[in-house]
Amino acid sequence: MPLKLQQIIVKPGQQMLLKDISWEQLENILEEMGERRAARISYSHGWLEIMVPLPEHEKDKELIGDLVKILLEIFQIDFEPFGSTTLKNERMQQAVEPDTSFYIQNQAAVIGKNRIDLTIDPPPDLAIEVDITSRTRFDNYEILGVPELWRYTQQGLEISLLQQGKYIKSQSSPNFPDIPIVELVNEYIQQCLSIGRSQAMRNFRNWVNNNL
Repeated sequence: MPLKLQQIIVKPGQQMLLKDISWEQLENILEEMGERRAARISYSHGWLEIMVPLPEHEKDKELIGDLVKILLEIFQIDFEPFGSTTLKNERMQQAVEPDTSFYIQNQAAVIGKNRIDLTIDPPPDLAIEVDITSRTRFDNYEILGVPELWRYTQQGLEISLLQQGKYIKSQSSPNFPDIPIVELVNEYIQQCLSIGRSQAMRNFRNWVNNNL
């Protein structure tokens, strides 16, 4: 009798690695897990990692996503937020779920879509990973061609840009040129922790309006 996915328990802050998982099995697992779930997956050539983030991971993800949305809205830049949607390409045998993601330059290509298939759709312009509990798999994002990846760790924000198929570290973001994005994200995440989300977001919005 085959093992059912619901029989497997992965606790918050932990991950499980499965090998020799076919693409068909991956699709079945994703369907069984459903859309509304805490777990995230990362898949590459038969290896499947299932991770369950800690609550603080989820909180930081929401805060960074909110900061990005405020910037895009203030500058009246069209965008489509895709959260932790599954980015997958069967031909490349790759799938990954960022903590949150945004279509900015390519937003028109995904208007009205609920699911992304990277065999036909462009990758998101920006993917964000909060790496408190899980190891960000750069290879997935590199192979899938995501041009900009933000990784937030306990040391702060790191920006990686795709150049000739490999990520290089950067202090600036092409999606937000001339904005000290690393300093801003680090500063206002800390403010959220000390004075609360609502006041910190008001402060951020005021800073952007007054300085940019």
